[in-house]
Amino acid sequence: MRASTTEKVLNYVVLVAFAAQALVPILYVLVLALQSERIGDDSFWHLENFATAWEQGHFSQYMTNSVIIAVLVVSLALVLSLMSGYVLGILRPRGGDILFYVFLLGIMVPSEAIVLPLFFDLRDAGLTDTIWAVALPQTAQSLAFGTFWMRAFFRGVDPAILEAARIDGAGDVRILTSILLPLGRPAIVTQIVLTFMWTWNDFLIPLVMSPSGKMRTAPLGLAFFQGQYTQGSTLLAAGAVLVALPMIVLYLLLQKQFISGMTEGAVKG
Repeated sequence: MRASTTEKVLNYVVLVAFAAQALVPILYVLVLALQSERIGDDSFWHLENFATAWEQGHFSQYMTNSVIIAVLVVSLALVLSLMSGYVLGILRPRGGDILFYVFLLGIMVPSEAIVLPLFFDLRDAGLTDTIWAVALPQTAQSLAFGTFWMRAFFRGVDPAILEAARIDGAGDVRILTSILLPLGRPAIVTQIVLTFMWTWNDFLIPLVMSPSGKMRTAPLGLAFFQGQYTQGSTLLAAGAVLVALPMIVLYLLLQKQFISGMTEGAVKG
């Protein structure tokens, strides 16, 4: 059934309205970041605002912490999700469904409910104010989603492909690395982007797990920068652009595979 011209126009109007709702605040922050700091100066295109915000907000340290934590969390969560997803989606051992529901608890339980007891456990282990105190809880949260995501993908793979590989003598490791990983590239890229975004934007865990501020991340640094420059909206906007830039770059680089993974997941779901 083909859509009428009126339906197409209404669809485009709705899409444009939602796109404007998302893009207008972003463009406003970008325009504000490029304005002059001096009151009464209406000049534009002040790229030095980014350098000033970077230096005064100590974003070099915070961005380094965020990058290290994000790379660590994304790598650990991806490897563990591939293994757990393969076991639950392909091997399907006895009791696998029960174990899968345990993983689902990691998605349903908010971090606010466990962050305080987790802090005392990590403090007793001597891990607070270290990279592991921030990375390990985020890895556990991302692993819960990653297991759900990769299990769904592996269950959608044609069993004939796996049977043919086993007839040729391929073991589980060979099937996972040589067959399923190339097939699952869109799903893997989608998990990478989502895990990176969640890790990069996380505020609560770095705040609680690093009381001294040693492992302060970029979003957390931006919040403290906001408290320092409540009157300097230009520098604050420049700092916000700097914090958001890595996510934007990553999405632009992987957008084709990300959209493919999301649409395939939606169709299979």
